[in-house]
Amino acid sequence: MPAVKANAYGHGAVECARALEKAGAKWFGVALPEEGRTLRSAGVTTPILSLGGFWEGQEESIIEHRLTPVIFRLDLLERLNGTARAAGYVADYHVKVDTGMGRLGVPHNELANFLDAVSLFEHVRLDGVMTHLASADYPEKREFTTQQMSLFETAVALVRSRGHRPTWIHEANSAGSHAYPRSRGNLVRLGGVLYGLWRDVTDRSIEPNDWRPVMALRTQIVLLKTVPPGTPLGYGGTFVTARESRIATLAIGYEDGLRRALSNLGKVIVREQFAPIVGRVSMDLTLVDVTGVEAASIGDEVVIIGRQGPARITAEEVASQIGSLSYEVTCGISGRVPRVYV
Repeated sequence: MPAVKANAYGHGAVECARALEKAGAKWFGVALPEEGRTLRSAGVTTPILSLGGFWEGQEESIIEHRLTPVIFRLDLLERLNGTARAAGYVADYHVKVDTGMGRLGVPHNELANFLDAVSLFEHVRLDGVMTHLASADYPEKREFTTQQMSLFETAVALVRSRGHRPTWIHEANSAGSHAYPRSRGNLVRLGGVLYGLWRDVTDRSIEPNDWRPVMALRTQIVLLKTVPPGTPLGYGGTFVTARESRIATLAIGYEDGLRRALSNLGKVIVREQFAPIVGRVSMDLTLVDVTGVEAASIGDEVVIIGRQGPARITAEEVASQIGSLSYEVTCGISGRVPRVYV
């Protein structure tokens, strides 16, 4: 089950889903019914799981667009049951059990009561049981993860003992599927690793697979100027040149996803060489010092994330500079940045 929520982690949900569908994906995971509706409107026919369930009033959309919701509240299941009954339909759902993440899910110790109540609804079918591993990427938390898996196994047994025959059993995210084969069940919810984001979301003590980033973020130099020593640059003049410097203005800013926290900290690649960001990153423009890149010219391609010759910048490296996560970096690339698919 590729996770294509959050616009496929910033990569473009529709295009990624189409490619992954052709590659054999059996399910897609989205966060919201709206995301599922977008995929359906684009012609995606593969089953879609709405991982965040749905809000009151969205049950008709769930039925209309043939989405499968994750259920963790009885009142929502009652709404789904009523809407399915009116449509002459039996709606599938997956029940989520909280085994230690502490976010969504029926608390493990309340599952028996939940299942008792579920038996009252005749137009819904429990077709999946799931949980979410909180710390599968932390080798020092193996005991906690193992405990989560054990609790989940008892939850699945309880569901089956109540007469349910769920088709799908799943708990493994990217980190879990990599480090804990036991967690794979018969469905795995792969997220960042599908897009080549793994260095900060998987257990580094275990040999990685051949995960390759599929996104590069590029812009161009729109202006070059030479300034004398002592020249302040950008808002607030937070960078002052210590020498005569050649400064390039780039057509990218924080509205595009180049984080303002990279001001006077980040770097880019110009003509296969690293060039530092100088001054504050603006909303639409950014300055870099290309004094050491003698051949730099207006119109040159500039790599923010990706590879140019031997030089490379990964989303994980950008994230580590600002105390964040690679997912947040790619999710933060805004809609005004054109995506070109090859």
